Amino acid sequence: MPITLGQAVVLMSFVVLLLWIPLREVPGLGTIGNAVLVGLSADATLWLLDEPTAMAARVALMVGGVLLCGLATGMYIGAQLGRGPRDGLMTGLHRRTGLSLRLVRTAIEVGVVLVGLVLGGVLGIGTVLYALAIGPLTQLALPWFLVDLEPPTPVDAP
Repeated sequence: MPITLGQAVVLMSFVVLLLWIPLREVPGLGTIGNAVLVGLSADATLWLLDEPTAMAARVALMVGGVLLCGLATGMYIGAQLGRGPRDGLMTGLHRRTGLSLRLVRTAIEVGVVLVGLVLGGVLGIGTVLYALAIGPLTQLALPWFLVDLEPPTPVDAP
């Protein structure tokens, strides 16, 4: 019996979480929420919405979706409630290698695209756009939303 896109996303999210072990990444509430809710949201969206037929609408949704995903990734990572599976892989590899977040995330996404092609997937412009843009967009957005978890140092009273 075939599985839905959302079910595949959830399954692969938990597989990617196994890659966190050698990186010593620690999951949080946001990690589990991301692993499950992204897949459920994908299935719900595909069930509720029809594919747009107008090319302008398709392009706008593609570009808008990539931009919104970059912004949202900066927001939820910045909230410090736990990163999603690929985001934790990104931050763990960034911490271990010293490479920029944008470079590490781009390498992860290009690797995912290559695996998809090997498995018989088709390369589309949206896939290429996402793979090349999500890392730089995340690195750009993250500082805007980063919550500092360090307690403020007390000011010495005179």
